[in-house]
Formats: sequence, structure tokens, C-alpha cells
Amino acid sequence: MFVYFFPLFGAILADSWLGKFRTIFYVSVIYAIGQLLLAISAAPTLLGLPPREFSLLGLFLIAVGTGGIKPCVSAFGGDQFILPQQERYLAMFFSLFYFSINSGSLISSFMTPLLRSNVRCFKESTCYSLTFLVPAILMILSIVIFVLGKRMYRIVEPTGNVVVKVFKCVSHAIYNKIKGKNGKREYWLDHADDTYDRKLIDDIKVSLQVLKLFIPLPVFWALYDQQGSRWTFQATQMDGQIGSFLMPPDQMQVVNPLLILAFVPLFEMCIYPVFAKIHLINTPLKKLATGMFLAALAFVVTGIVDLQLEVRYFWDYPCNSNYVHITLMLYNTTIHAIH
Repeated sequence: MFVYFFPLFGAILADSWLGKFRTIFYVSVIYAIGQLLLAISAAPTLLGLPPREFSLLGLFLIAVGTGGIKPCVSAFGGDQFILPQQERYLAMFFSLFYFSINSGSLISSFMTPLLRSNVRCFKESTCYSLTFLVPAILMILSIVIFVLGKRMYRIVEPTGNVVVKVFKCVSHAIYNKIKGKNGKREYWLDHADDTYDRKLIDDIKVSLQVLKLFIPLPVFWALYDQQGSRWTFQATQMDGQIGSFLMPPDQMQVVNPLLILAFVPLFEMCIYPVFAKIHLINTPLKKLATGMFLAALAFVVTGIVDLQLEVRYFWDYPCNSNYVHITLMLYNTTIHAIH
């Protein structure tokens, strides 16, 4: 929850006071400290520290760090380009940025289960501390590289956060409307025109209309984030043998970024151009609607898989007979990646 809550404050902090560069640097240090605490908490015999308390503290610091990284990194990258002269390069940057994120997700989702299960440490059959320590080291390395490149960056000074401006404008309009100031207005936001300029008020009106489209989003994200929890638990109850390869349950998460890396260039270079020629799914709105439909279909498949797993327990199948094959989940993940 905090991972999605703190970015709001990170954006305000960057736009109003510190700027994007310093915000990214400070919160990245906090993020790295949180990862180190997780690594230490996974090895309680090393320092004799309470594992639960240090794990929670580490996760909290990671959430705080994410709050500054999520809203600032992509925006800071966008600041490096001069528009409209470099608009084409800006689009290329965001494509590479998205590709890099999913590449990192692919590598980490594949490697961390191997580090956990194939390495032994502290007289245990698994090594969770190494699983947390490797990302912490890589995070520290990324901070060093980020700071070394400061001279090459185009740093934009903070000019105020738009969320704060919108909140103040809306609050002022509501206050004036309740107090009956400025007489009657065609729209309630117009009561703020004695303090705020017309362009800001009109932009807020448009934004409020667009926000209606995002009402279902909390439901979508509540289901989407089950990939890292419920879907993994599902995989533990399924047959993960694919030919001669046995897929560990916690390695299922590697499939989604892998398919995204494959589908993004496939759709951009092949599928979307074909659809554009036949005037089918040729606008961003149509692509969004189609993607949401496919996402809903993926969630339906997940529910069917879960019902099949419940049938297994209802008929009292032996615990070692995972009669539902993991390929059902692979089909589901494929549909989800296409969306």
C-alpha cells in the first residue's frame, strides 16, 4: 500500500522544494538502506537482530524510497530533451526506459529464486539474505553511476507541484461557493476565478471529466497485484513440470516481463500497422479498451484455475498429485501480457 501512497509525496517534494535530481538521490539512499536491512533480517544468526522488526523497517524504507523514485525518474529523463525539436528522441527514450524496466524485472524474477534455492548459507538449505543482498549492492552501484553523471544532466529547478495547485484551486472554489461569494457561476469551479487564472480552472475541469474513466482502476490494480502473491500461491499447488524443466512457483513472475519484451516490438512493428490499414484498433482509446477487455479475460481465467484447484481439495486428491498443470497459468499470463 505504501509503495503506491508515497509517490504522491515524492512528486510534491521534488516539484516544490528539492528538485528531481536531489529527490532521486536522497530516496535512493533510503531505498538501499531498506534493502540492506532486509538482507540483514534474513540472516538473524549473523548479528542476533530481531528479524521481524528489521524486515518491517526495511520494507517501510523501501516504500519510502519508491515514493521518490517512481514519480521522478521518468520525469527526470524527460527533462533531458528539448521539445519540440527532440520529440522523436523523447518517444524513443520512454520506449527504452520501459524496455529496461521489464528487462530488469525479467532478470530479477529469474535469478532470485535460483539464488534462494541453489545457495546455502548460515547452515540453512536456502539463502534469502543473498537474495536481498544482491539487489542492495546493485542499487548502491546505480546510485554511484547516477551521481557521477550529474555534470551531463539538464537539471530543471522546482517550480511548484501541480497537485498542490489543483488542491488549492478546488478548495478555494468550494469555499467561495459555500460562502456565496462572487455570485452565481455556470460551473462550481468558476468560483475560484477571483484568485486563479482561467487556464488552470479549465484544465481542472477537463481533468475531472477524464477522472471518471479511472473509477474502475482501483479494482484493476487490486487484481493485477495478485501476480506477486495469489498467483504464486496458485503455482505452488500446480504441476510445474514442463518437459524436462521444472518451473519453481516463485519463478512464474518471470513470464510476464518476458512476454512484454516480446510483445511490445511485435505489436508496434507488425500487429498495430496491420490493424491501422484495416481501420481496426487504430486509436489509443481503442487500444486501451481492447487491453482492458483482455485483462478482464485473464482475471476470469485465473478464477477458473482457482476453482479447479478447489475441486482438487474437495475430492481429497493426494497432496503430491498436482493434477492442474501450470500451463493454464502460462496461458493466463500470456493474455495478461498482451493487454
